[in-house]
Amino acid sequence: MFSKPLDFLAIGDTVTDAFIRLNDASILPAADGVTKELCVTFGDKVPYESLKVLAGVGNSPNAAVSAARLGLRTAIVSDIGGDTYGEEMIASYKKNDVDTRFVSVHKKMVSNYHFVLWYGVERTILVKHETYPYSFAAASRSAPRWIYLSSLGKNSLPYHKEIASFLTKNPSVKLAFQPGTFQMEFGTAALADIYQRTEIFFCNREEAARILGKQETADTSAEAKQNEILEFSKGLKALGPKIVCITDGIAGAFAYDGTDLWFVPVYPHDPFERTGAGDAFSSTVTAALALGKSLPDALAWGPINSMSVVQYIGAQEGLLSRAKLLDYLAKAPADYKVKKVA
Repeated sequence: MFSKPLDFLAIGDTVTDAFIRLNDASILPAADGVTKELCVTFGDKVPYESLKVLAGVGNSPNAAVSAARLGLRTAIVSDIGGDTYGEEMIASYKKNDVDTRFVSVHKKMVSNYHFVLWYGVERTILVKHETYPYSFAAASRSAPRWIYLSSLGKNSLPYHKEIASFLTKNPSVKLAFQPGTFQMEFGTAALADIYQRTEIFFCNREEAARILGKQETADTSAEAKQNEILEFSKGLKALGPKIVCITDGIAGAFAYDGTDLWFVPVYPHDPFERTGAGDAFSSTVTAALALGKSLPDALAWGPINSMSVVQYIGAQEGLLSRAKLLDYLAKAPADYKVKKVA
């Protein structure tokens, strides 16, 4: 598709998301007193309001579409099944100008299919990653400017070693790492070579605590949360990343470069459905850095794409072109500013 080197190579599992909108449900405190549970009547027929099926999504696929819409030459490294869902995934990538030359189709396997239980503006996702025979051999013949690594299956630890080896042999390639569920479960020691090679790392506040084996503070004051995020940022940076970004939902996001802690608020909006907000933020900040923006300027881009994404169902429909994003930035409220807070 591209005669020039790639700007952005996303690596991660592709899925189909089936959004099931619920009305007859409730949210209750979990036994730990911190998390919440989505509850429906057990053993009953529970009505749902609507169903929408979206192909070619997932953390890295969402990032790939985001980067392509922002004008980067983008490809995806992913594994899919030789079924109708896989064909729909390929078609979705091509529609969004994402190069599929490194997508491996496994004819005797099925494609990943997730169920999104959507209630209010939040969602709970039922996930299952197929155990594909991952290989980075084909993609290793290309040296993109940036790699964006995110969610992969629980059998992918050797695959991460292949990726780390490629990065060692290609020191000019920069890595953005947004760990998924299994990557966090592997632990930081198992992925030490990935963390040490990371240019920019993304997670939310709850994930930062989980990765570091810490407890989140019970103090809900802004000062306490900021101090905690600075502590978490320093802990994550000690693992190797040059820049650590920690998001905190509607409270905004932080980035730590080893010297300064930067804060960016959310771009004002009224959400419809929150799937993909984190992917939009992380991929947009990465894309802005790839386009030569400074860290503060890149941070200003991220929440704008997140704001747009949550106006739609799913993680991709609301992703913006660069021109549209810059238009929102030019029209931002006066208090939408990136600030150095520590």
